[in-house]
Amino acid sequence: MEGWQRAFVLHGRHYSETSLLLDFFTENDGRVRILAKGARSRRSALKGVLQPFTPLLIRWSGRGEVKTLRSAEPVSMGLPLNGLMLYSGLYTNELLSRVLAHETDYSSLFFDYLHCLQTLAGAIGSPEPALRRFELALLGHLGYGVDFLHCAGSGEPVSDDMTYRYREEKGFIASVVIDHYSFTGRELQALASREFADIATLRAAKRFTRMALKPYLGGKPLKSAELFRQFMTRKPPSKTLPTDGSSS
Repeated sequence: MEGWQRAFVLHGRHYSETSLLLDFFTENDGRVRILAKGARSRRSALKGVLQPFTPLLIRWSGRGEVKTLRSAEPVSMGLPLNGLMLYSGLYTNELLSRVLAHETDYSSLFFDYLHCLQTLAGAIGSPEPALRRFELALLGHLGYGVDFLHCAGSGEPVSDDMTYRYREEKGFIASVVIDHYSFTGRELQALASREFADIATLRAAKRFTRMALKPYLGGKPLKSAELFRQFMTRKPPSKTLPTDGSSS
């Protein structure tokens, strides 16, 4: 690989006594696995640099699945994520690590991710709207297409007060059935605009994104869910890479 790319660390683990094996999200090459040799040694210039949520410029080399890091420089200080916002950032990182194809261009998604982190860093209230917008953007970049504004059965525009039931690979069809797969026209319009004015539309958006992301995530639980439970029991997660050899 020639030249520098903007990048963020998504995930890392210890590799040998002094190195790190890292998953980066890069601007042009998407998710790339890179070995940072000697990054944990006391004299390494990279010590403390290769952390999640720090904007980086990196260079690497190699033709195999695992590349070798040549240089890394911070573009700025790490984005200040704390408490619930930190958990939310770790969740976005885990999503990208789990669902993105290896070495595939997701340049537009890179900026959706950056915008999400910046929103979380500056958020005062709930992180939920930023997370739902990011999830919907991610689904779009993965090729998950769904029309929120038209009934898949009749083709007519959705009506605020009518109920529509989601059917995989078909879309939303008018129905009198009210269950986990049912959404009002108002909720669908909120999903289409990515504007969530109240708790009801936010809950509907979360229900839909969980439903839509499930096939990509499979049955393996998200580790960030455990970090959230730790946060809720007053054990905040650390945003630094692991120090015991385990994954972050």
